[in-house]
Amino acid sequence: MTSGRVTVYFAALLARTEDGWEASDTELDDVETLSDLADLARESSGEEDETVLVFIEQEDSWFGIVRVDGEEDPRVYVSDAAAASRSSYGELLLTDELLGRDPGDDGPDLDALDLDGTEDGEDEDDDGDEETPSADAVPQGPVGDPEILDDLGVTPKQLRALDEDALNSIAEALGASEVLETVR
Repeated sequence: MTSGRVTVYFAALLARTEDGWEASDTELDDVETLSDLADLARESSGEEDETVLVFIEQEDSWFGIVRVDGEEDPRVYVSDAAAASRSSYGELLLTDELLGRDPGDDGPDLDALDLDGTEDGEDEDDDGDEETPSADAVPQGPVGDPEILDDLGVTPKQLRALDEDALNSIAEALGASEVLETVR
């Protein structure tokens, strides 16, 4: 990083058990896909049908939640897709399905770019006043399932309104703020 600012991430697992919520911090260094992350969440759970929440946060930028209920497909919510797309951890969550893309659509064809970064036939003198978003652009703002925590007491409206300290606010609403704090 040229700015000298250190990027701070936080990742934790919250598993809902018979005795309440249990938290554990987690390393995501070996996780390469959303499927890997879901498997990690399932492994952390003591019971097959427990609900496990994976919290990922990049300080002051974005947060993501992955919910794994037993063997069901994981549900995902990301607070700011554009910010998360600039993060390796965010890219784990921003699947083609979540972004409404066709699987395997990797973005612009780099072979069609000239050495100066313009596309073949594109005018370098274009003043850039009108920027047309490409089909591959990652949207600003939230993506995913806003009802991911609705049955746990956090409505979609409340979830979308969260920004700074979002994960603590969610944990508080779940009654899990003390256990989350132990792994922070």
